[in-house]
Amino acid sequence: MRGSKLYSIFTSTCPVCHTGKLYKNANAYVIKDTLKMPERCSNCGAKYKIEPFFFYGAMYVSYAVGVAIAVAAFTIAYLLLGLSRNLTFMAIILTLIILLPVITRISRNIWINLFFKFDPNKVG
Repeated sequence: MRGSKLYSIFTSTCPVCHTGKLYKNANAYVIKDTLKMPERCSNCGAKYKIEPFFFYGAMYVSYAVGVAIAVAAFTIAYLLLGLSRNLTFMAIILTLIILLPVITRISRNIWINLFFKFDPNKVG
């Protein structure tokens, strides 16, 4: 699976070499470290922030990811479990709150992978 953008997105690895880690702390739920990234990849030296405020675009991706997760939570809560509308609404809100750090990181991973291309020569 290495070499695909999905590998880099779901493993939070460098989009160029798929070896270096994108985040200083692998655990997204350590809130003070959720968005801390090294400036460059430890393996290939790719610079993660192409320009100032580069990751602001990830907010748009975050919206789409959040909607997808909300639809999945609705499907499970309302259609599969048969919960009432109020309980379904609460399930969606709770799901989004619990998964917020993961949604944020996945959105950043998707965003950075839109601008970088995998290079098999830089795999370490």
